[in-house]
Amino acid sequence: MRKARFLLALTLVLLPLARVAHADDLYRRDSYQGLISDRRATHVGDILTILVYENSTASSSADTSTNTSTGLQGSVTTMADTRHAPQLQLGDSYGGRGQVQRQGRLLAQLSTTVVKVWPNGDLGISGEQTINVNGERTRIRLGGRVRQADISTANTVLSNRLADATIDYVGDGFVTDRTKPGLIPRILGWLGLW
Repeated sequence: MRKARFLLALTLVLLPLARVAHADDLYRRDSYQGLISDRRATHVGDILTILVYENSTASSSADTSTNTSTGLQGSVTTMADTRHAPQLQLGDSYGGRGQVQRQGRLLAQLSTTVVKVWPNGDLGISGEQTINVNGERTRIRLGGRVRQADISTANTVLSNRLADATIDYVGDGFVTDRTKPGLIPRILGWLGLW
C-alpha cells in the first residue's frame, strides 16, 4: 500500500513536467512505394542496372585518279633534204584507293547509382565497374540520363535508351600492352612515314 501511494505521488509530481509527445507520420510522400509495387529506381542514391549492348560499324573509302600529259613536237629540215622529227612527251598518272573499316561490340551489365533527379522525373546516373582477371584490368565507366518510362520492371535499362550517354571501356595489362605498336612504328607514324 505504501508503495502504491509513493508511485501515485511521484506520478502527480512528474506529470506537469512531462512534455506532450508528438507523433511523426510514417508515410512519406516523396519516398513511398507500395508493398506490391515494382522496385524501380526513382530517387538519388537508388541503384539502376544498365544493360550495355553496343554495336558500332564505320566504313570509309576513297578513290583518287589523276592523269596529266604534256607533249612537244617539232620538225627540222636540213640542206640534205632529210627530215628529222624529234618528239618529246611527258606524262604522269596516279591512281590511289583507300578503305577504312572499323567495328566494335560491347556487351556488359553495369549497376549504376542515381546521382540526380530532374524536375521532369528523368534520372541522372553514373557508375563504374573494374574487373581484374589474371593481371588484365578492365574498367567500364558509364553515365547518362534515363527516362523513368524506360526502366523495366526488373529495374534495368538498355544502353540505347540513355540520353547524353558516355561509355568508356578501358583495358590495362600484359595483353593490352602487346596490342599497342612499338616505339619505332609510333615515331614513324608521328613523322608521317608509316
